[in-house]
Amino acid sequence: MKRYLEISPEVQDALLNNKPIVALESTIIAHGMPYPENVEMAKQCEQIVRSYGATPATIAIIGGKIKVGLTEDQIELIGKKGKEVIKTSRRDLSYVLSQGLLGATTVTTTMFASSLAGIKIMATGGIGGVHRGAELTFDISADLDEFGMSGVAVVCAGIKAILDIPKTLEYLETKGVPVIGYQTKYLPYFYSASSEHLVDYTLNTPEEIACLLKTHWDLGLKGVLIANPIPAEHSMDPVLINQAIDKAIKEMEKLNLRGKEQTPYLLKTVKDLTAGKSLASNIALVYNNCKLASQIAASYDNIK
Repeated sequence: MKRYLEISPEVQDALLNNKPIVALESTIIAHGMPYPENVEMAKQCEQIVRSYGATPATIAIIGGKIKVGLTEDQIELIGKKGKEVIKTSRRDLSYVLSQGLLGATTVTTTMFASSLAGIKIMATGGIGGVHRGAELTFDISADLDEFGMSGVAVVCAGIKAILDIPKTLEYLETKGVPVIGYQTKYLPYFYSASSEHLVDYTLNTPEEIACLLKTHWDLGLKGVLIANPIPAEHSMDPVLINQAIDKAIKEMEKLNLRGKEQTPYLLKTVKDLTAGKSLASNIALVYNNCKLASQIAASYDNIK
């Protein structure tokens, strides 16, 4: 496995000295946002993590290696190449690595790589889940199964609002994944701070979450989902955002898009339909998740 995994000196130092680390995915850079906003967002995420005393570990696949911890030039490369970079889920890893291609890690592969490297906490925007109409298409994100295989806690702003939220929560329950609401009993709705869907447990401090994670992993259990509401000042009207999502889904169905094409298309279309407001909210919630993930990582390191 070592031949495929390359850990940056900064991240390696943090691992050797038991310093808090926060893993960051790269699909959000390549496919989630346009250039140059994507690169600016990625660099700011790393800065936020550092400002709270943790080490950032942005992950991508470059030159036949899973890179855990990117240089600024590598982040720039991923951002500029954008959709030319292969969106790499678990099933794609062997192909992208063996062919020496450029790959952006999804939540799934970032969790997988973090587990290999010994990193326990990850921040992202939102996780994938059960797609609307999955009873006909069976379109379910590999993110959900990864929670049952990798012992990593993922801080996010909830399940991506373009998905079927109730079915996703049911699937997570089946996989034994606890859904923790940070200072909320309702699942954040990605672009909006709340929904009508209840989380499993509410915890109010990073220290409480770290304590739960310690117990969870002491028991040999795997992934944990931590739902962190978007800051109120950036939260969008649920009615308006859902109208935009519904319209985007109808347009996508007309184009008969499937698989990896769906999420990037829907995010871009929703951004256009909301005159860019959804992109601004997306960036704000990612920063907020980096902050909480760093606080949890620091607290976890104090008790592990």
